Amino acid sequence: MRKRNSLRKRKEAPGPAVKPLVFRVDESTPTVVQSVLLERGWDKFDHQRQGVEDWNLYWRTSPFQMAEHVNLKPWQRLNHHPGTTTLTRKDCLAKHLANMRKLYGKTLYEFTPLTFIMPDDYTKFVHKYFKEKRHLGTKPSYWICKPAELSRGRGIIIFSDIQDLVFNGTHVVQKYICNPLLVGRYKCDLRIYVCVTGFRPLTIYMYREGLVRFATEKFDLGNLQDCYSHLTNSSINKSGASYWKTKDVVGQGCKWTLSRFFSYLRKWDVDDLLLRQKINHMVILTVLAGAPSVPVAYNCFELFGFDILIDENLKPWLLEVNYSPALTVDCSTDVSVKRSLVHDIIELICLNGLRREERKGTRASSERARIPCARSNQHKHHTAPSPLSCVSLIQFTNRMCTKKKPAIQRAIDIRPKPTRTSQMREMMNRREAAKSNSRPRAWQMPHKVLSPYTPLAQSQFHKMKGTLGIFPEPNDHAGNFDLIFPFNEATFGASRNGLNVKRIIQELQKLMNKQLSSDKS
Repeated sequence: MRKRNSLRKRKEAPGPAVKPLVFRVDESTPTVVQSVLLERGWDKFDHQRQGVEDWNLYWRTSPFQMAEHVNLKPWQRLNHHPGTTTLTRKDCLAKHLANMRKLYGKTLYEFTPLTFIMPDDYTKFVHKYFKEKRHLGTKPSYWICKPAELSRGRGIIIFSDIQDLVFNGTHVVQKYICNPLLVGRYKCDLRIYVCVTGFRPLTIYMYREGLVRFATEKFDLGNLQDCYSHLTNSSINKSGASYWKTKDVVGQGCKWTLSRFFSYLRKWDVDDLLLRQKINHMVILTVLAGAPSVPVAYNCFELFGFDILIDENLKPWLLEVNYSPALTVDCSTDVSVKRSLVHDIIELICLNGLRREERKGTRASSERARIPCARSNQHKHHTAPSPLSCVSLIQFTNRMCTKKKPAIQRAIDIRPKPTRTSQMREMMNRREAAKSNSRPRAWQMPHKVLSPYTPLAQSQFHKMKGTLGIFPEPNDHAGNFDLIFPFNEATFGASRNGLNVKRIIQELQKLMNKQLSSDKS
């Protein structure tokens, strides 16, 4: 009995303390990001007392130099992927989408307004403008001009008379959508958050929650100079005279949550599920347009802000894609959406900020706990274990694992709680063992261990499938993030080694046709 008690005490002895994860910032790092990471138990990087490589996550607004990506250590993560401005610069996005229309047809890419890039397309625009003017007769046509690089509504002109078009530098001129869906006669658009955890293979998550941004004056085509009537940017409208007024239906301020907006639509018998499907497809097709030109990089991710306008016919239109979408907190809606967003991004990229105490640590877990590392997304399909009760938007997109097998479900339920350090270390070394000769410096590891951060059940499913190479399947959700690409095994295979856009487009068209036929029936 005495021997048994001594063994029990030995087993229950606590292992060595795990060092906190460390985040690095600069003057542009959003306050809410720092607040959330500190709340999750992270330490802020201190140049004076820590080595230059002693950090796990560097989050800032501006992009990183390519040299910073190349010199990353395996335990480090950056919140930007190189080359993604190809999607967020308005002129670059327009070129990519125009190219996709030529390759795959106008019908598939009809979710963007007619666009001209100035000054190169000025002659084409003038020809189109006067052709339309002759067709409309006395009726006006409406256009919007935006600077290619600016954000937050700066430099935007809405015009009907071509003489009012003034620009200096690269701009895009688009057909102005003059029949937006109005809420209480106020124009609005949707801010949809999309996180790409890797471009090789391509992995896209969309956030269930988001923002709906309202103009603060009633929509009026008779006054195109009223920015508070036509622009929905909160940076503009929060300074408007009607911001604090209680507006019809909208209420005070200029923001709703996305869930409140869809709830409002359901009251008018709108099929919000169909609308979400259309938005899913739009996001996938947009990322596909720019993905082939994005360079390969590891240990990084990208959060995009898609601005989408819904017209009175319930058709979604892509307005633009934002780089480093604003995470400033101006109202209670911002607080509820953006704090949760940052928490779920950390979960999504497999960075667990809260310390998980292990009262019964094994010798192996104690050994792993001596190395402070972050859990990783690794650009491959490694994401945080998702809540089993969560209903995913992936139901729209024919996900490959709609129903888990009972044995797999049991494996999820009984899997041990992994420590943040052990998961990171296991992941890095499995990857290194698989492809040690072909990785750039940020991927290299001198020794070999196991894979992380795929939950037990996921790794078993991967082994049963036996056809997906060395890459584990992505989780279908993490927090409020839902996997929208890949949406089946074929699209996973088409993005695993390089990016077979043609094959992916074919699969997406099949899915869209299937959903269309089911909606009609």
